Amino acid sequence: MAVSVDTVYQRVLVLANKEQRGYITPQEFNLLANHAQMEIFEQYFYDIKQYNRMPGNTQEYSDPLSVLYEKIGEFEVDQDEAWMAGNMAATNDVMNIPWEEIYKIGTISVGRSQVEILNSKDFDAARFSPLTAPTLERPIGWTSAFGLRVAIAENTYAIPTAGLNMSINYIMRPPNAQWAYVIVNDKPLYNDNVSVDFELHASEETELVHKILKLAGINLKAQEVVQVGEALESAQVKQEKQ
Repeated sequence: MAVSVDTVYQRVLVLANKEQRGYITPQEFNLLANHAQMEIFEQYFYDIKQYNRMPGNTQEYSDPLSVLYEKIGEFEVDQDEAWMAGNMAATNDVMNIPWEEIYKIGTISVGRSQVEILNSKDFDAARFSPLTAPTLERPIGWTSAFGLRVAIAENTYAIPTAGLNMSINYIMRPPNAQWAYVIVNDKPLYNDNVSVDFELHASEETELVHKILKLAGINLKAQEVVQVGEALESAQVKQEKQ
């Protein structure tokens, strides 16, 4: 259900009216496209918070929360202990998190037990309290820029090579889209073999066009292009919230 990077690029070029307002090169498009893709992707999580405060509806295809979870679901990944051992190698019992791939961690499990994720202060306090000390049935953990640590006893930590059947569920980052090309007669010609489409839900094609158009107008210092992009984007948002 990916979105064609070539379709989006061609629509942006047409709407920007390149003959009068400047040419958006493939390099510029790729940079703007991935900025727009991350804007849309990150907005999902803010929208979930907003819609959770509002009553839903019973319509299967129009409930906003159901639609958002469907869009995010395309990026949900479950990985087993073998993947963790190969991609989250531990140093001093701290597993390295590949943040370039992982956007948000969902659940971490040790055996059949789900790890309770705490902040570093609460993690240390819980380890040394008789009432909250971790066990294999009630593991605790913390994540930071340094990685992931999971405790199954006061001073015993779980790592994916210890045969504990660990697993992790997370939301992956959208891969960078790329409009690749070859030069033919001094002009870039789309190369489908090595191009990378947007991994967003197919319904986001129009939103991508509008956001990239707005960003391109800023880059070209063409206020009229910015206004077109903003107007189209605003109209779409208004339609979605009716």
